[in-house]
Amino acid sequence: MELSGLARLWTLDDVELLSSAYAIEEARRNLAVVRREALPRLARLAASVSTVDAPQTLKLPGNIRLESKDQPILLAAIHGKAEYLLTGDARHFEHLDGKRIKGVLVLRPAQYFGRRQQA
Repeated sequence: MELSGLARLWTLDDVELLSSAYAIEEARRNLAVVRREALPRLARLAASVSTVDAPQTLKLPGNIRLESKDQPILLAAIHGKAEYLLTGDARHFEHLDGKRIKGVLVLRPAQYFGRRQQA
């Protein structure tokens, strides 16, 4: 069976998946409203990722503008020394698309998979 979307990430042997408790909780809240039946799947997937949260003292570089509710997502990726931040949140992260911030390259999932195919 061919997996689509982000679920394909869980099949990759050469990656370590990271998230933050903040991001997982945000996904849980969103699914509770729009796709309640997907909550058990989210719980299974979340249990198989490493979680990292940035300390309160970590701040974004001064030239990076991001709504306060989205800052913990990028800060956790930076703190966890992630190579990529994959986000489908085009509305809030679009201006960072393809940019590297403190070592973390912000990409849409399709861009990430496209890069993997080219490599």
